[in-house]
This record gives sequence, C-alpha cells and structure tokens, in this order.
Amino acid sequence: MADKGEQAQQQQAQDGARSDAREPERPKEDAQRLRRTHAWRAAERVLIRPPMNLSLGERLAALAAGAGSVTDLERPADIYGDGVVAELEGRIAELLGMEAAAFFPTGTMAQQVALRCWAGRTGNSTVALHPLAHPEVHERGALEAVSGLRTVHPTSEPRLPTAQEIRDFAEPFGTMMLELPLRDAGFVLPTWEELEAVVAAARERGAVVHVDGARLWECAPHFGRELPEIAALADSVYVSFYKTLGGISGAALAGPESLIEEARTWRHRYGGQLFQQFPAALAALIGLEQELPQLPSYVAQAKVVAGAMAEGFSAAGVGWFRVHPEPPHTHQFQVWLPYEADVLAEASVRQAEETGVALFRVWHPAASGPPGVSFTEVTVGREGLEWTAQDVRAAVREFVKRLA
Repeated sequence: MADKGEQAQQQQAQDGARSDAREPERPKEDAQRLRRTHAWRAAERVLIRPPMNLSLGERLAALAAGAGSVTDLERPADIYGDGVVAELEGRIAELLGMEAAAFFPTGTMAQQVALRCWAGRTGNSTVALHPLAHPEVHERGALEAVSGLRTVHPTSEPRLPTAQEIRDFAEPFGTMMLELPLRDAGFVLPTWEELEAVVAAARERGAVVHVDGARLWECAPHFGRELPEIAALADSVYVSFYKTLGGISGAALAGPESLIEEARTWRHRYGGQLFQQFPAALAALIGLEQELPQLPSYVAQAKVVAGAMAEGFSAAGVGWFRVHPEPPHTHQFQVWLPYEADVLAEASVRQAEETGVALFRVWHPAASGPPGVSFTEVTVGREGLEWTAQDVRAAVREFVKRLA
C-alpha cells in the first residue's frame, strides 16, 4: 500500500490530469476550450449532448418547458429548503427506499457531512475508501482538512475492495465508503454478489457503510436490481443531480431520519443552507422524470458502442488500444490510446469540424505508466441511441485518419 508521500504525488498527478481539478485556464487553453465547445455544439452527430454545453438561453428555455410537468408552478418559490426542494427530498427518499433525504448544494458537501456524522456516531474518525475515490482525488484533502477525518485504503487495485481485503485489513475503521461506480478506474462495478460480500465484511468489523452514489442511477442494469435494493445495502447514500440526470447542480444525502436531521445541522454550519434553490431542484425533478427511465437503454447502447469502437480501432490498424471495461458496466467507459493528449484532442476537434461527427471529447494524459499514453471518457446518452455499430466503426476510421 502506498505511503502518504506516494499518495500525495498520485493525487497531484491526478489533479493535474483531470479537468475538474485543474487551475484556471491560461488564455491559450481557454481559446482551445472554446474551440472544442463550438465544435461539439455545431456537430450534427454526437453520442451525448451534455446540458453544460447548451447556451444560457437554451438552458433557461429547457427549464421553463419542463418545470410544469414536475410541479405546480403556481405554488410559492422555496425559502431555505421548503417547497419544491422539500418535494425533491421526499422523491429521493422514496426512490431509494430510505427514511429521509436532504438536499445539498454540492455532492462534496453532502459526502463530507455524511462521513463526519458517521465518525461521531461510531467514535472512529477513520474512513476506508479507494485511493481513486472522489474525496481522495478531487477534493484537495477536504476530509482531513475540514472534518478531521483520516482515510485508509484496503486496496490500490483499479477496482473496489474485495470482502477478503476488508477482513484482512490491519487497521480499524468506522466507515467504509464505496463509490458506485468507481469513476476514475473506468466506471467499474463489482458483481452483485461481490458487493453483498464486501458490505457484509465491513459490518463484521462493526463499520457502517456509506455509498458514494453520484452515478448510482445507472448501476441498476449491471446489478440486475432496483435502486431501493441497492441502496438498502448501505447505511447512507449520496446521489448527484447534475451527473447523469442533466441537472443544474445539487445532490442529496439519504439515510435514517436521525442521521438526516443531524446532516441538516451540519449543512447549515458548512454554509449549505441557501435562501432559494428552486432552479436546481426543478432541474433535478425534470431529470428524474425524463432521464432516469432512459438509463437502461443508454447502458445497453454503451455496450454496442464500446464493442464497435474496439472493432474500429482494430480494423484501422491501431497498434495498441484499450476500451475499458469491455463491455461497459454503465453507460460510461474509457478509451486508451498511445498518443499524447493534445494530439488526440486535435484529431477529435478536427473530426467534429470537418465531418460534423463528434466522437470523442476531452483527452487526459495517463497519471502513471509509460509516457505518451492518454485516455478519454465516453458517455452514451439519448443522442447515442441513434448510432449503429457501423456508424461507430466508420467514425473511428475517420478519427484515426486524423492521427496521421
């Protein structure tokens, strides 16, 4: 297991490689980002059209168009968490089969509050989680710096820990946090039987189980279980509204009533008791109505897309590539190629500009391993349902042409 110095170096490398942890862009980088965004917006064919790439006017129009289908627009706007925000909290508790849920402005805050509350209840401030989990990679050491928590890693393999690794781990811990799916390892999930076993192993040690379910919504097809059955394995679950569901922002923490009441207190202390949050709450309700029912079809189509991409790279004579995992566990997966990230990014933008097909988006240099290897994350959404395997193979062929 890596020591603290190695862990810090790994985190710095990840922070430098990932767009959601980088420093503000310099003018050249900003111009490149604007070019990419314009190419994606203008493309006629995409695998997904993320709401974040829409204009302000388009987002406001979509919110106004969908709001009436999810709530009564004649009701008063929310104030400090009532109204439509409370309605969303009740909907999440029902969807996950939990006693209660609390809305948070960010998932980072929701998860820190949950782990802090559990530390107080268990009397143990140590949290067992994966070194690639979101708090370790994307939150700048917040668990320790803000909440005084300590983290340990039962495994460093690019997957969630096994039951045996939890049983054999030498250090005691009060909470085990499982990120489902583990995004930075390739959106990977265990089998249902493996998940049940690792939860049972944690409980044998007297630990509580918290699930980072930012992307929990798309896990059901892989497990072959409904959301309440998945959530029932945990003592608490956090879910995101802008990941997968296309919301504006926000998250929810769900669990026992007493935990959620305590979490509301800490939410206020952390500065998360906002005066009004109805745009984020409405967007979340719209996502639950429009996107959640479609996720099984996205997951199924991702398997088609990933398989066709692998066939396309092989047919194009690419010496080495990796589609991971194959088949995908959710509607998201990684593609790895032996090129510098800026070369791959340029080919991706040129393909969108010259053919109107945007196959790939942002590329990242690998945080470790040999130089010159990069990866991207592929997400299949509503627009991707129109693609056939032949369409994907043809798009891969056009992309590879632009790598010459």
